Amino acid sequence: MTKVDCKLVAQGFKPGSCAVEVNGKRSVACVATLRKHEGSLQRLISAVHLSRPENYLSIYQSGCNLSCRKCHSWYFSQEAKGQWQSPEQILEQAIAYDKQVTLHEPRERATAWHASESCRCCGSCIVNDKRSDSCPGVTPPESVVLSPQGFGPARNIVAFTGGDLTCLPEFYGECTRLIKDRTKLWVLIETNGYGLTSRNLDYLQESGVDAFWLDIKAFDPRTHKWLTGCTNESILHLPEEMVKRGFVLEVLSLYIPNLVEGDELVNIARLIEKVDRTIPFTVLAFFPEYRMRDYQTPTIEKMVEAYKRIKSLGLENVRLGNIGVFVRTEEDRQYLSSQLGDEAY
Repeated sequence: MTKVDCKLVAQGFKPGSCAVEVNGKRSVACVATLRKHEGSLQRLISAVHLSRPENYLSIYQSGCNLSCRKCHSWYFSQEAKGQWQSPEQILEQAIAYDKQVTLHEPRERATAWHASESCRCCGSCIVNDKRSDSCPGVTPPESVVLSPQGFGPARNIVAFTGGDLTCLPEFYGECTRLIKDRTKLWVLIETNGYGLTSRNLDYLQESGVDAFWLDIKAFDPRTHKWLTGCTNESILHLPEEMVKRGFVLEVLSLYIPNLVEGDELVNIARLIEKVDRTIPFTVLAFFPEYRMRDYQTPTIEKMVEAYKRIKSLGLENVRLGNIGVFVRTEEDRQYLSSQLGDEAY
């Protein structure tokens, strides 16, 4: 595997678990999916399109600094795949998207969490010419558009998702400066948090990044190490560090039976609550993928129990996600509604 001088090591941190597959061989992600070409930084991008249910423009990146066993985007984040794009090329797509925005959100709502408050992406208002029973009644039908992942509005947010190389923040910073200078879009980074040192956070703040969607894989360091290949010591400090710098923050974690269950999720929730009890927290239901195909999905009872325990801590904005994973029958739907109401998902 290619050896490089890791910028994290230079800052006193350990390198990530960042090997990716390139033509059957292994290479370091920052070499295989990030480069300087003709004086410009370039990132290997798998796709760029309006995503659901987030309802914003997503930039799907190849290559990652963690090797998560449960990765749902492994086919491009753990393998070098896509087209090389410069910040200028990202800007062109952001400008085109800015012209197509149908729902303008204030900066404090520049999150994936807030998307469902304006639209549930069911498409009923378009396909059936009437709103569904679960419709928030916020987005007019003329603001609902079709994208590769279904119906919904186009919100004024552009997000970096998929593989994560925020340990080398310069590409994100250059893209952000261009986007903020030429569009009215908020910039969000979906991140695993690894490599977001104080220096890198300061740089991204100065570049104009607005928000982070922080995926905290586990609270227990041994569990996190097994899941991702890396420690979570610095990650658990990120909510405080991000809020201190004025970033809009949301947090998500997966409920993984026999691995990341109620006690783990409660510990993560306590960490969030100590920083700011209004920070949105989403608990996603795990479904088998990549190297964890033999693991089970959580039951509806366990998801409901986790939600109640987290809410009892005082967190104000909690939601369950991947509902279709654990709500499979009409009886399940009624149980969820009777226990939590519609605001829990």
